[in-house]
Amino acid sequence: MRRQGPATLRGKAIPPTTTDQRLLDRRGPTDWVHADPWRVLRIQAEFVEGFGLLAELPKAACVFGSARTRPDSPEYRLGEEIGAKLHEAGYAVITGGGPGIMEAANKGSHDAGGLSVGLGIELPFEQSLNDHVDIGVQFRYFFVRKTIFVKYSQAFVVLPGGFGTLDELFEAITLVQTGKITRFPIVLVGTEYWSGLLDWMKQTVLPAGNISADDLDLIHLTDDPDDVVRVIVEAHEEEARKHEETEAVAETARRAGDPS
Repeated sequence: MRRQGPATLRGKAIPPTTTDQRLLDRRGPTDWVHADPWRVLRIQAEFVEGFGLLAELPKAACVFGSARTRPDSPEYRLGEEIGAKLHEAGYAVITGGGPGIMEAANKGSHDAGGLSVGLGIELPFEQSLNDHVDIGVQFRYFFVRKTIFVKYSQAFVVLPGGFGTLDELFEAITLVQTGKITRFPIVLVGTEYWSGLLDWMKQTVLPAGNISADDLDLIHLTDDPDDVVRVIVEAHEEEARKHEETEAVAETARRAGDPS
């Protein structure tokens, strides 16, 4: 029998060499660096890097949208305007750090003097962080990147996009709906683009009983950049007011229970 960390091995399961031997022998096999236990350390390192780099990030809004959007398109210009207005309202801007809508939002924030963050992802095809990112992190794992998006964003702004954008949108809705995270505003930008999806949810998913009517209230649809910012600011002002009321009630209860 051999104890190997928290594991106990017997018989044929005992490897012919020790972990230290395999680590220190340069002539040994290299496939160990691709094993799942080693991947856990890589995953941990990505979390540590992301948390450490963004720990002091001010309040921020995340902007999602297609990487395929061209710089001469109306959607790109809309992304720039939203990025700039978010900065004016006191928010840093976080995107996936790539081209298209992501680049537009980063550029709008950066050019307006704001803080522009890019959370990139390793893909089979080359895609580097865009030139308008002030703070950038490149991730290997999608789920680590998603966690960082959620942890450091106080709002999600979703412009027209494809599968990646839909993935982020529905993950955000699900996390808020299930109470896994504190409710934050989710704003869809582009009524013509998103109306069909919302109509399907209202006419098919809701009648089937798979969502409730209240769930649809988690999403705000607009075409107006000023409306985007208004929804976000008002939601956070309301959250702050409720927090103050809760603290006041707790303080009153503490004083009532204090014999002094």
